[in-house]
Amino acid sequence: MIVDSDKVKKLIPHKEPFVMVDELLTYTEENLKSRFRVASNNIFVEDNYFVESGIIEHMAQSVALHTGYQFFLQNKIAPTGYIGSIKNVVINRLPKTGESLETTINIIQEFMGVTLVDIEVFCKDEIIAKSQMKTVLAK
Repeated sequence: MIVDSDKVKKLIPHKEPFVMVDELLTYTEENLKSRFRVASNNIFVEDNYFVESGIIEHMAQSVALHTGYQFFLQNKIAPTGYIGSIKNVVINRLPKTGESLETTINIIQEFMGVTLVDIEVFCKDEIIAKSQMKTVLAK
């Protein structure tokens, strides 16, 4: 568990103001749970709501956090990754500023730098979004 956001920022390639994960709550080789508190000054906040593109970016950064922590455990620097595809995106509601998101990623398949994951985003024990995402590590 890493709740120091400065340490979390060292595990992902993103820099402020484009950081959408605050804490690493749990990690295994097959899954990860992250947390992110929506601040009013976030670049993806409009009219006090965290918009769809912000939720999707938070999902992608949760995957990046899994990869970054995996590389950290091996004493390696995590490479930059990209979203390869997104499928079956469902967003049930937008979170308000001040709310926290807890996101679970489950690795379906990982092969040669391509990772396929199922993602669920919770807010107050309610699933507010889910998707399947494929990410690709840069060469």
